[in-house]
Amino acid sequence: MKNADKLYDIAFLGHYTKDTIVSASGIRIVDGGAFNYGANVAVRMGLKVAAITRLAKEDFRVVEKLKDLDVDVFAHISPQSTCLRLEYPTSNVDERIIYVTSSAGPFTPAEVEKIQAKTIVIGASMRGEISLQVIEELAKKETILAADVQSFLRVNDNGKLVPKEWPEKQSILFRLDIVKTDAVEAEMLTGTSDIREAARKITDLGPREVVITHRNGLLVFANGQFYEEGFFSKKLIGRSGRGDTCIASYVAKRLNASPQEATIWAAAVTGLKMEAEGPFQQTIKEVDNLIQSRYRNSN
Repeated sequence: MKNADKLYDIAFLGHYTKDTIVSASGIRIVDGGAFNYGANVAVRMGLKVAAITRLAKEDFRVVEKLKDLDVDVFAHISPQSTCLRLEYPTSNVDERIIYVTSSAGPFTPAEVEKIQAKTIVIGASMRGEISLQVIEELAKKETILAADVQSFLRVNDNGKLVPKEWPEKQSILFRLDIVKTDAVEAEMLTGTSDIREAARKITDLGPREVVITHRNGLLVFANGQFYEEGFFSKKLIGRSGRGDTCIASYVAKRLNASPQEATIWAAAVTGLKMEAEGPFQQTIKEVDNLIQSRYRNSN
């Protein structure tokens, strides 16, 4: 039995998702989920990693793969896994339609109460998986609490994922330390399409650091300063999981590095991840090499 009282460097909370990806190059089924993308990055960085997830027994290969990498997985069995269909109708990878065919159901406060970690990253597929009650339970801990706002903005509307007004916005953002959003979500949250202005407005609601991804890279607002870096991918195959990988690599690096270093690190890791479908599989040496060759002037 794993020791639930162990102190982890980082813990990831979110559903496993079985993703059917439809694009011009064909149809593929990929093992997704923010917890999966995140844990794959953090464990390769040498951190002590926990992952809390919900999934069907038939998809336990994902749990076993993470355990083989030395991730402690707290898996809660549900009758079915969350299954998504992601359609990319054009060559613009930011244009996508997401359908939901099944859900593994909501987490309960009891499923998270025993986990102790220096930082906890929340990554749900849609609203309803992680409730305000679960956030309140997590906020009681001595931890840095990070979340992707898609966890709360996206709603299952008759089988299609769409962003909708978020009634609990202030209650949840107030309890978060680091928030990740994309440019479209940032505008929904703040009413401005200027991502720098949006980042400032989001910090006014509680979070002390904001990470905003866009198709070319990421913008970070921390300690009153902006940091911006681009993605350098030799080929663009793995768009799904971009944001999950980005926030995970930023928060994991941020445990021991400045916002500027963490921004460069997240940009490099995410750029490499997008060269292939599924979670980040490269080595830390490859990340370091990319930083030396493409981001040297940023340091």
